[in-house]
Amino acid sequence: MHLLSVEHITKTYGEKVLFRDVTFGVEDGDKIGIIGVNGTGKSTFLKVIAGVEPPDAGTIAIGGKVVVRMLSQDPVFQPGETALEHVLGGDSPQLRAVQAYAAAMQAIELNPGSEKAQSELIAANARMDEHGAWQLENEAKTALSKLGIQQYDAKVETLSGGQRKRVAMAAALLLPSDVLILDEPTNHIDNDSVAWLEGMLQKRRGALLMITHDRYFLDRVSNRVIELDRGEAHFYQANYSRFLELKLEREEREAASEAKRQNLLRNELAWIRRGAKARTTKQKARIDRFEALKAAGPKATDGKLDVSVASTRLGKKILEAEGLAKSYGDRALIRNFSYIAVPEDRVGIVGPNGSGKSTLLKLIAGRLEPDAGTVELGPTVKLGWFSQEREEMDESLRVIEYIREAAEQVKTADGTTISAGQMLERFLFSPTMQWTPIAKLSGGEKRRLQLLRVLMEAPNVLLLDEPTNDLDIATLTVLEDYLDDFPGVVFVVSHDRYFLDRTVEKIIAFEGNGAITLHTGNYSEYAERQPSGGASSTAAPASLKGNAAAGQTVDNAKAADQPVKERTLKMSYKDQKDFEQIDDWIADAEAELARIAEEMEAASSDSARLQELAAKQQELEGKLETLMDRWTELNELAERIAAQKR
Repeated sequence: MHLLSVEHITKTYGEKVLFRDVTFGVEDGDKIGIIGVNGTGKSTFLKVIAGVEPPDAGTIAIGGKVVVRMLSQDPVFQPGETALEHVLGGDSPQLRAVQAYAAAMQAIELNPGSEKAQSELIAANARMDEHGAWQLENEAKTALSKLGIQQYDAKVETLSGGQRKRVAMAAALLLPSDVLILDEPTNHIDNDSVAWLEGMLQKRRGALLMITHDRYFLDRVSNRVIELDRGEAHFYQANYSRFLELKLEREEREAASEAKRQNLLRNELAWIRRGAKARTTKQKARIDRFEALKAAGPKATDGKLDVSVASTRLGKKILEAEGLAKSYGDRALIRNFSYIAVPEDRVGIVGPNGSGKSTLLKLIAGRLEPDAGTVELGPTVKLGWFSQEREEMDESLRVIEYIREAAEQVKTADGTTISAGQMLERFLFSPTMQWTPIAKLSGGEKRRLQLLRVLMEAPNVLLLDEPTNDLDIATLTVLEDYLDDFPGVVFVVSHDRYFLDRTVEKIIAFEGNGAITLHTGNYSEYAERQPSGGASSTAAPASLKGNAAAGQTVDNAKAADQPVKERTLKMSYKDQKDFEQIDDWIADAEAELARIAEEMEAASSDSARLQELAAKQQELEGKLETLMDRWTELNELAERIAAQKR
C-alpha cells in the first residue's frame, strides 16, 4: 500500500544546499534508514517529510487517511502532565476510552457513594470493552518501563532531557500511525532498551523512517537506506551491511567513469593545444566538448577525517582505584570497586541508565569525590575527557577560537606540525565554517568539534562518556580506527553495541545496587554469557584488578595475591596492512632515490635544477628513514606475537 510520495523536494540553509530535487515513495512495510555526515541535513529532511518545515521547492503528498507521526530530538510536553498521561495523551478512540476510564476511577475514589460517578464508571467500562482498550494502559506502562521510566506518575518537567526523550518515544510507539518518523531513537537509552526497541520496530506494522548512528540497529531494522551526500540523495533497497556493498560498487563505477573522463579530457586538451581554430562546425564542436568535459569534473568530496594526533607518553603506573564507593541518599551506585589499569587497556562500561556509569568516569577524572576509597593516577597520565554533555562549550565562541583554546598547533602521529585551522579542515570544517559561532552548528557538528578539541590536547588516557551520541557513522568509523592505534588507555561508556564490539576488550558491568562485575571480551561476548533479559541482578560487589576471568566477581584479598595476566599481543588492522606492504614501500622509496641520483648526475651544470633535486632527495631520505623505523617496529612486534604462541 502506498502511503506518501516525496516529489522533487529541495531545501537550502543560507548558501548551503542540504538536498535538491529528491523524489521517492514510501510503501507500507518500508523501514528506511537515513544516513549521512553531520550537517548534511538529515534532521531537516525528516522535518520536511513530516510537514514540520516547508521545502523550498517540491511537494509531499500523503494519502487521505494516512497518519504520520514524528518523534523529534526536542519533543514538546504539556505543563504538569505525567509520563503516563503523555503516553496516553493521543486522540485515538482507544486512548480516549482509557482517559475516560481513568477519570471515572478517580471520581469514584474521591466520592465512592456518588451515583453519577458509578454510572460514569459503567459507561467507561463499556467504552473500554467496545474499543478493546483494556491492554492499552498496560502496554503504555510496559513501554515506559522498557525505556527506563519506572515512575509513571512522575511529572515530565521534573525528568532529565534523556528521560523526556524516552517518554516521547514511548508515546510515539504506542500511538497509532501509518508512518513513524524517528530522529536518533537510540540516543539516551541503554543497551537492553535498544534491544527491546529493535524488536518492537521489527514487528511494527506500517512504515518507518529513521536517523540512527547505531549500525547493528540500522542493519537489523531497516530494509531501505537513503544516503544524503553533498546535496544529493542516493537510494538503496537494502539493510546497512548490503548498503555498504552497494555503495562501494557505486563509488567504483564513479571512479571508472572519472578515469574515462580524464582520458577523454587529455585527448581533447592535446587537440586544443595543437592550435585548433574554431572556424568550422566540427572544430567548434570539439572545443565545446572540451569545455563540457571540464565542467563535468568530479564533485568536491567531503574530505577524509584524519585524527592522527599524537598522544603523550604514558608511564608504567596508569590508574589504581581502590575500594571506591559512591551513593546518593540511600541509593548505592558503586560499592567497593577496585581496578588497576594496564597498558593499552580498552574497557567498556555498561549498565542500565542511572546505574552509575558516568559517575564512575567522573570519579576517575577527579570531577567527583568518592564516599570511600581512592583513585590514584600515574605521574605521566594526561586525561582526555569527552563528555556526553556540552556544558563545557562556550557557544558564543567561533569554531577556530574554541580549538585554539586547546592548542594553536599540534603534532600528528607522523611528527608533522599543523595549525589549528589545518586540523579543523581535516575534521571537515571549511575555512568559512571555522569562523562560524558554535551556536550555529548542528548537534553532530558540535560533537565532532568537541572530539577534535579533546584529541588536540594529546591525552594518553581517554574517558569517553557516550561518544556515539549525535556523531555520524563516518566520524564513528574514523574514531574507531584512531582507537585501534591509540597507545594509551581507554574507558568508554556506551550503549552502541557495534562501537563496543569494535573498540573494547573488557566490560565493566553495573548490575544494580552498587554491584559491578568484570568480563573479558567485547560486548557481544559479554551479552552471550548473560541470562535472558540482560545482565544478572544477583552479582555481588566487585573488586576488579587487571584481567579477571569472564563474569568473575573478584575478592579484594584474593585479587591482591593473583598475578596480573599479561596482555595478549596482536596486530591492529593498520599494523597488519602496513606489515604486508612495508617491503614494497621501502623498495619504491629506494628506487625513487636512485632515479633522483641519476637526474642529479645528468643536471650537474644546472644549479637551479640541482637545488630542486637535492630538496627532493632530502625529503625522500627522511621518508625512507621513517619507513625503516616502521619496518623494525613491525618485525619486532611480529616476533613477539610469534613467541607468545609458542
